[in-house]
Amino acid sequence: MVMQRFSWPYGGRSASLCGSFTGWREYPMGLVGAEFQVVFDLPPGVYQLAVLDTQLPVKQAFKIMHDEGLALVPLWDDHQGTITGMLTALDFVLMLRKLQRNIRVTGNEELEMHPISAWKEAKLQFYGGPDGAAMQRRPLIHVKDSDSLADVALTIIRNEISSVPIFKCMPDSSGVPFLNLATLQGILKFLCSKLQEQAGGCSLLHNQLLSIPIGTWSPHTGRSSSRHLRTLLLSSPLNTCLDFLLEDRVSSIPIVDDKGALHDVYSLSDIMALAKNDVYARIELEQVTVQNALDVQYQVHGRRQCYTCLQTNTLLEVLEGLSIPGVRRLVVIEQSTRFVEGIISLRDIFTFLLG
Repeated sequence: MVMQRFSWPYGGRSASLCGSFTGWREYPMGLVGAEFQVVFDLPPGVYQLAVLDTQLPVKQAFKIMHDEGLALVPLWDDHQGTITGMLTALDFVLMLRKLQRNIRVTGNEELEMHPISAWKEAKLQFYGGPDGAAMQRRPLIHVKDSDSLADVALTIIRNEISSVPIFKCMPDSSGVPFLNLATLQGILKFLCSKLQEQAGGCSLLHNQLLSIPIGTWSPHTGRSSSRHLRTLLLSSPLNTCLDFLLEDRVSSIPIVDDKGALHDVYSLSDIMALAKNDVYARIELEQVTVQNALDVQYQVHGRRQCYTCLQTNTLLEVLEGLSIPGVRRLVVIEQSTRFVEGIISLRDIFTFLLG
């Protein structure tokens, strides 16, 4: 891991780069119509946010991400002197697939020892369009510290990303503009703290899920949604799970037993468990089941709670559930059978609120 030191006079909400505060400014935040103002209110002190150098080998980078429990991390380009991209669990999935396809030709070590910058360039060629054209590089998606929270949330939703870097508006080119990472969960956590004060005045918050057009639903519920909910059995191949995650552009799939009852949820970030002790280099994805992959996850992190809700829960209860640290979606189940009926994600919530 490369830890870069910066001057940090701006504050932040949940994390910052390494360094000591030399001063900070507070920006009041409140509901103004449908817009939310930005606030940085981290108290003085020393904080850390992991940043990886683009010249770090991808094998080492993914190991660091696993060891630190990171699903994504900003990338620092020393030549440009700023954050230029993000390394994510999706990159790890794509690299695994590239290794599996080319192991007999290149071997693991050749690709694994590429620096992150070379992997990012190679990815544009590996995963181009059906006509053989390479993927197009796009500028780093970011927001400014002066943007409203509504604009930040829309940036995340429209670009189908899970986090976005916050850059400081600099009057000149001096200093490092990177402040922090913004996430939908961070925004929702703040909103929930305010909603608790105003919940009595908003009747929508007390409506049950069954009366609100939100979420992704199983066809058997009779509810309409932009796409039908997919579930997988524990015996399903991990490759099929990854296919569905990539094709549907979603971050997780509910895993059910033979009776359709919820067992767990497999997420893109769970794939990072295969980075421990280079497990990924000793398996073939076609022969690994979802059960095998979950077992690796349990060995690394232990069993975890699967967060659920019912169609009879209120919108406020759902918002509070999703504001719990680490919770990115709630699986809607039938109470007596735990049969999976739908899923409510952070993206669903903000699409509904801002739609």
